[in-house]
Amino acid sequence: MSLIKFIEILAILVGAFSGFIEARRKRMDPVGIFTVAFITAFGGGTLRDILLDQRPLFWVTHQEYAILIFVLALIATPLIRTLRHIVSERMIVIADAIGLGLFSIAGVAAALNAHMPLFIASMMGVITGIFGGVLRDIVCNEVPMVFRDGKPYAICAFVGSWMYLLLTRVGAEHDLALWTSALTITGLRLFTWKFDVRIGP
Repeated sequence: MSLIKFIEILAILVGAFSGFIEARRKRMDPVGIFTVAFITAFGGGTLRDILLDQRPLFWVTHQEYAILIFVLALIATPLIRTLRHIVSERMIVIADAIGLGLFSIAGVAAALNAHMPLFIASMMGVITGIFGGVLRDIVCNEVPMVFRDGKPYAICAFVGSWMYLLLTRVGAEHDLALWTSALTITGLRLFTWKFDVRIGP
């Protein structure tokens, strides 16, 4: 398994986890939990593939991704119910931050493989990183976190995406560039949340 495929799978799992938590907070039934997790896990990558004119979509090509989310949804309800005392806004933020880092770099890599210009590749990273969470919050009847907390969510993804592009341009080892950039995005997002760094009022 290639590293980028591993990162994509890990990102899907983290995205689905944040979807499970939010759906459970909204007291959704198993169908709702699966739907929210599915949208969170695949929303950003789906929009990326549509914009890059990639067919079939990545989760259609790899049906095991969808099956994995389905199976996890079946066990998520009792598991989260058991752990409900630790399910909090903090857990959603942490899961979002990890997912942001992983999805963003997967998006940049996919765009580069499609021979996109550097700026377009960076934007594909941002879109892949944030759009699943945007859809999750909309379905859960919330103003998307990326738009409401005033923290530089998308900017973190943009900065980390350019770090990946620059590291690969200067000849850094590919795996190192992937992990360094993903960790940078996650770290920046958690830093801005922890210290309440804002870009607006």
